[in-house]
Amino acid sequence: MKIPIIALILQGIPEQIAVVTLAYIIADMPFAWKKIVSMGIILALTSYLLRVFSILFGLHTVIMLVFLFVLLFVWGKSNFYAGLVASLLSFLALIISETVCLALLMPLFHVSAEMLNTDVGLRIFITLPQVFVLFIASLIILKVKKHVRR
Repeated sequence: MKIPIIALILQGIPEQIAVVTLAYIIADMPFAWKKIVSMGIILALTSYLLRVFSILFGLHTVIMLVFLFVLLFVWGKSNFYAGLVASLLSFLALIISETVCLALLMPLFHVSAEMLNTDVGLRIFITLPQVFVLFIASLIILKVKKHVRR
């Protein structure tokens, strides 16, 4: 499914920045906002390009997961194991938050899947809460890690 440019900018990029932020926290990597934002933009653009091509449903997620791992390991300098675990858990968190948010919000606002595919504004509105969930999860994990280390 092709992503409209406005959805890429307002939903895709923030979502991928949230995924990278969560991965950084899980991997115990030192925060580098420039790298996190850059990686998020690169991942969002990669997702956009992958969806332009007709590939099997879900395959883009696997490719994105591997690409996040490579970015964390090569560019972010994570260790192999931490980068792998962080990539897997971050995308698992994305899938879970997306599933839960859509399952709750679509019936609440009487939105069908067809409406999400045809109304870009509605699509952005209904999928942004999962981005906030990922950032909140990142913050909670960071606070818990700091508390445990004391």
